[in-house]
Amino acid sequence: MTSTSLGMPAVPPPTSAPPWKNAWDEALYGARGFFRREAPAAHFRTSVHASPLFARALVRLVRDAGLDTVVDIGAGRGELLVAMHELDPGLDLLGVEVAARPTGLPDAVAWTTALPESVEGLVVANEWLDNIPCHVVEVGEDGVRHVVHVDPASGEESLGRPLDHDSVPPSLAAWCDRWWPLDAGEPGVRAEVGSTREAAWADVVGRVTRGIAIAVDYGHLADARPPFGSLRSYRDGAEVDVAVDGSRDVTAHVAVDAVADRVGASLVRQREALGRLGVSGARPDLARATSDPAGYVADLAAASEAAELTAAGGLGDFWWVVTTVGDVRHPLAG
Repeated sequence: MTSTSLGMPAVPPPTSAPPWKNAWDEALYGARGFFRREAPAAHFRTSVHASPLFARALVRLVRDAGLDTVVDIGAGRGELLVAMHELDPGLDLLGVEVAARPTGLPDAVAWTTALPESVEGLVVANEWLDNIPCHVVEVGEDGVRHVVHVDPASGEESLGRPLDHDSVPPSLAAWCDRWWPLDAGEPGVRAEVGSTREAAWADVVGRVTRGIAIAVDYGHLADARPPFGSLRSYRDGAEVDVAVDGSRDVTAHVAVDAVADRVGASLVRQREALGRLGVSGARPDLARATSDPAGYVADLAAASEAAELTAAGGLGDFWWVVTTVGDVRHPLAG
């Protein structure tokens, strides 16, 4: 993809080049979109794939809150729900995904391609918001913020209308002004306009009649936005060049403070959330290696998995955006 670190000339894009948001949406969710064809687990590793301890922690959270239903949004191929069913067969489980129901999914796990009208229970979205397409904005050589366009076939980028143009929704400029101000004196600086993520998550939370909604994702706060954006692509387990041709995942970090503000949520780092739910990376007592070698090895393996889920600089840095609805105790209160 064309580098934009030095800024691009402020010229209108060719009509064949859509805004980043549109190209991104088609690449992931169009008729032949990446997530309609591909199993996410084949291309990137999430907390769900790292350890069954993640599912165990969510089962504890659900039961501690007195709930019995779990809705997994962006469910992949149902890995989290299968693990939760094995741990607690009494749970009512529903996966929401654009792809059809996976072959071999247990009958106890329901499946849908559309959000349920209402939910009483836990709604969890693990690494879903980062795949919600959003507009990309960049300061051009003219010192003005522009919408960025991209050609899906070539990856060539170009600057479109200024944010203050009549044809550009004023909400884009308003969002940037509040959540991601750009230094107009530095061409090439970028923002990923998170309003689409906030709207998507607000829609989800609005469907919860009683329960808990948790979005788990990598993200940033207002004092540490990435100056040149955070667009990334993954395929076959490795990071690859960013492209919107449908051949790979396209993702960007989430402005989690903006999401939390929209839905009245609290923010908790994953390491803290899992710690409160009993996930610990502490090594077992070495003395058990002699008295109970099999148990020691099992506990050592669990501690290793827990360490990955809670590691600084890795999964432990993920944010949990937590909203409770109705008379439900906050599951992660100290």
